[in-house]
Amino acid sequence: MADINGRPNLLEDYLMTLHNESWFYFTDVNNKTYKNLRLSEKIWDAVNKTIIDNPHSLPSESDCNTGLENLQSQWDDKKYQRDRAAEYPSIKDQLDDIYHNGIDGWKATIKATKDKYPKE
Repeated sequence: MADINGRPNLLEDYLMTLHNESWFYFTDVNNKTYKNLRLSEKIWDAVNKTIIDNPHSLPSESDCNTGLENLQSQWDDKKYQRDRAAEYPSIKDQLDDIYHNGIDGWKATIKATKDKYPKE
């Protein structure tokens, strides 16, 4: 499984989608598994600019697995976007294409990539 940056999904990736602050930690930073997941006792309250008791609770391991599956599904559903982005000409080249070939020429260039990697 891969996250939005193309690296293997980590439990941490899912947990960071749940709350904005640092509300959890791992007892072993080299082994970020559910077994090593802990709830921080205190967190920073950015609104009141103070440290408060952590109001959050840890999700179940099952919820985490479901969350990771959902992240993976979202990643997979956007493969065409990543493929297109890698193949589109640079903005500089696109502007040059418009200058030399007009908007219709540019549209043809872009359409070729869109046709090669259609939305699914």
